[in-house]
Amino acid sequence: MHPEILTQRDYVAVPLGDAPVREVFPGIRLRPLWKGPTGAHANVLEMDPGASWPRPDVHEPGPEEVYVLAGTFNDGARDYPAGTFLHAPAGSWHIPATTTGCTLFLFYPEG
Repeated sequence: MHPEILTQRDYVAVPLGDAPVREVFPGIRLRPLWKGPTGAHANVLEMDPGASWPRPDVHEPGPEEVYVLAGTFNDGARDYPAGTFLHAPAGSWHIPATTTGCTLFLFYPEG
């Protein structure tokens, strides 16, 4: 263990249970974890079984990085089980959905 890491400026640790929860659509909750000074941000998205985004999710201004933590995520075309990493380039889109429920880690490197 490197104790100097634990004392560096701007080091952020957020227990998931302490992150605020906001329902973005019925059965879909967003937990913001971190936001950087240039707009990059990280979130956890929780989707109940049968939940789906009501419209296309367009990735603007930059890409979206997704890691499926639990359950099975569907992007409108195919299923991705837990343990899958997805990179959606800027300008791409999908329609998030799940039949089983899922938990996703989302990272937006460009805001």
